[in-house]
Order: sequence, then structure tokens, then C-alpha cells
Amino acid sequence: MDRAPGLSVRLKLTLSYAGFLTLAGVLLLAAVWVFLLRYVPDRAMLIVPTGTPANGVFPIRSNLLRVFAPRAAAVSGFLLVFGLVGGWILAGRMLAPLTRITEATRRASAGSLSHRIRLPGRRDEFRELADAFDSMLVRLEAHVAEQQRFAADASHELRTPLAISKALIDVARSDPNHDPGEVIERLHAVNARAIDLTEALLLLSRAEQRSFTRERVDLSLLAEEATETLLPLAERHGVTIGTSGDIAPAIGSRALLLQLTMNLVHNAIVHNLTRGGAVWVGTGVRPDRAVLTVENTGEPLTPQLVSTLTEPFRRGAERIRTDHAGVGLGLAIVRTITEAHGGTLTLAPRPAGGLRITVELPAAAPHGGVGDQPVGPDQAAPRQ
Repeated sequence: MDRAPGLSVRLKLTLSYAGFLTLAGVLLLAAVWVFLLRYVPDRAMLIVPTGTPANGVFPIRSNLLRVFAPRAAAVSGFLLVFGLVGGWILAGRMLAPLTRITEATRRASAGSLSHRIRLPGRRDEFRELADAFDSMLVRLEAHVAEQQRFAADASHELRTPLAISKALIDVARSDPNHDPGEVIERLHAVNARAIDLTEALLLLSRAEQRSFTRERVDLSLLAEEATETLLPLAERHGVTIGTSGDIAPAIGSRALLLQLTMNLVHNAIVHNLTRGGAVWVGTGVRPDRAVLTVENTGEPLTPQLVSTLTEPFRRGAERIRTDHAGVGLGLAIVRTITEAHGGTLTLAPRPAGGLRITVELPAAAPHGGVGDQPVGPDQAAPRQ
């Protein structure tokens, strides 16, 4: 924003200090003058020794005014000069931290996010502002690095199906005897994966922008719908699904929360044991929170690996990979949708292997009683 030039804050403070000091001095001199007018008589009799000229009456106030007025003016002038010089020095010292903060802001606006103010001294308003600005720079630098990494990963993921498609087309052009049906099938599969990735990126962007209408959503109904939809996939993988829990009303977008539930159940199915795997889906309520819990059996996972699973395009090299492993955005979308709804996402490895994921969302105002806690795997009824 273009602004007209004005007085600096240091000059304004200097004038304020000088003006206040001069005003205080003038008021003090006025109080002294009022005191003198009240207690000093207007005239006094001058008594002289015998043999000198005759005694007389002399005015006092008029002489006092002639003596007091120029000295009062000199004192006022001195206070004005002293206030200007002292105010300029004091204002400079007080505004020195603000100068450092301004310089750091200019560097940040120019793209240098690694600079920190680190203002020394005890805590005051300027130190709190500098510390808050440093904290903001830390978060902003981490966010920018994450976005840059995400852009690079997304470009790589999108380039892969395009490169495969180009290779298939080149093979078909160079070999006229090649079976076109096989090429078409492979192109269809590659194109479907590219479309899935693009839709996942659009969904991720929509959730990050929080451009959705909030309404009352029952997580238990979403869990039932997700398990019914993915039941054929679970049967192909030989995985049983158990659902349990009570009504869990939350506030948010039904479409996004359904996508969240679908991603969790899908992730639990495809990253499971090759035989005898199981998935448990539970819903419930806690004070002011609606809870969705998804557990699955699987290979043992380390806490270090689990902490990276919500990063985009981080599928977990130690986890079982299948043809339905997805595009690497499933849990990243879950995290973004959860954060967009003001909720919390918790991932923890199960001692027996596999993963337990808990989503807590702001609860809607209950119409009836309060539900129980999410039900664990030992209480879930299996479905196949």
C-alpha cells in the first residue's frame, strides 16, 4: 500500500516528551507564581536607620514580576531544549528493538525465512512481539519447505504415468504387429491412476482451503457406508471388517468426512496381513468430541515410520504393498480434512502389529443421550 510520507515515530515521541516536559515546567512555574501572589504583599514599608532619607512605601509584586518573568521564560526554554534532546535519545533507545523487528520483516518479505530476531533482554512488549515473530517464521519456513517438497513429489507422481503412457504409445507406433488391446488396457490403467491422483490433489486443496458447508454428520452412519462400499475389496484381500459403536454426531462436511472414513478403511484393508487380516471400525463420543477409530492387523510398525505416514506420497516402505496401494495421499487427505474440521488425528502402532488411527472431531449438540467410548477389536462384531 502506497502511503504519503509522515513524521517518524521517533520524532513523534521526541515531540511528545519535550512537549510534556515543557508543559509540566510551565505548570510548576505557574504554581510558584500563584503561591507568590497569594503570600507576598502588594506593598511594604521600608524602614531605614535614623539620619537617612525618610522612610517610604515600595511596591513588591511589580518588582517580583520583573525579576520572575524572564527567569521563568529561560527555565521554560531550557526545559524545551532538554526535552527535545533527551526525548530524541530516549526514543531511539526504546525503538531500537522495533528497528530490528522491521529489518527482519523486510528480509522475510524478500524471501529470507531463515533469519531470526532473537531479541535479548527481559520480557516486555517488544520481546514478546519479537518472539512471536520468530515463532511465525519457524512455522512459515517449515510450511514453505513442506509445500516445496509436496510440489516436487506431486510433479514426480504426475510425471510417472505420463512417461509410461508415452512409452506405451512409442512402442505401439514402432511395432505395428503389437497387440493394440494390450496397449489400450495398460493405457487405461495408467490413465485411471493419473485421474485418481489428480482428484486426490483437488480434494486435498479443497480441504486445505476449508471451502465447505458445515452440517450435522453422524460418524457411525459414515462408518457403515464406508464398510459396505469397501466390503468387496476386503473379501478379495481375505480381510474381515468389524464395526461397532454408538451414534457420534459431528459438525462438518458430510462429503469430506465420508472421504476421510473411506480412506481410513481402505488404508486398513490394503495394508494388512496377506492371510487372516482384520479391520475394526468404532465410533463414539467423548466430552465435546465425536470419535472415529480404525484399527487393522498387519506387520509390526515402528513409531518413527508411523510418524511419517500422514506426509504426502509417503506410503511406508516397510508396509505391505498391493495393487490397491493408492497414490500416497490417503492419510495426507485424512490429516488435512481432520485439521480443516478443527479435529485431531492420532496414529499409533498396535503391539501385535498393524495400526490404530483415532480421529476426534468437534461434536454436534446431542439430541439424545451421550454415547460410549469407541469399541475395541475385542468387542467388534466381524463381517465378511
